[in-house]
Amino acid sequence: MRKIAILAALTAASPAFAASGPFFSLGNTDFIVTLGFLLFVAVLFYFKVPSMLGGMLDKRADGIRSELDEARALREEAQTILASYERKQKEVQEQADRIIVHARQEAELAAEQAKADLQKSIERRLQAAGDQIASAEANAVKEVRNTAVKVAVSAARGVIAKQMTATEGNKLIDAAIAEVGDKLH
Repeated sequence: MRKIAILAALTAASPAFAASGPFFSLGNTDFIVTLGFLLFVAVLFYFKVPSMLGGMLDKRADGIRSELDEARALREEAQTILASYERKQKEVQEQADRIIVHARQEAELAAEQAKADLQKSIERRLQAAGDQIASAEANAVKEVRNTAVKVAVSAARGVIAKQMTATEGNKLIDAAIAEVGDKLH
């Protein structure tokens, strides 16, 4: 009930009830406000403000439309460039994959070649070591033989010197000269 009373008081205090007397008199504030408003609208139409506002709004709409068209064009260009870069990235990735595969193959071949070279080097070194051992063995055998021959010659010389006389020595020298003469002719 209280709400209805407040609503009635507000309605009764409106500016429409503040004016008193006839509507078309200069004493009526509603008439003066209406005349001022109509005069304001007439001045606006006289100076073509609505067409200027419409023109400004049209110009602004055209500017926005051109900016949107430019933004669409830039977006399409950006999408084209993005697609191009994505293709280039895929190509680079494929090329990198090929390079990696090729490098692995070359590394495997190099490893196999290194193993083969190492095996050959080991075989050569073993062969050289075997040759050195054989050479040292042959030298040792030769030295032993030479020493044995020297010892045998010394022993034979001593034995022959004790047992041989001058006439037997001369006979042996003559026989040796004859044998050499036969072999040379």
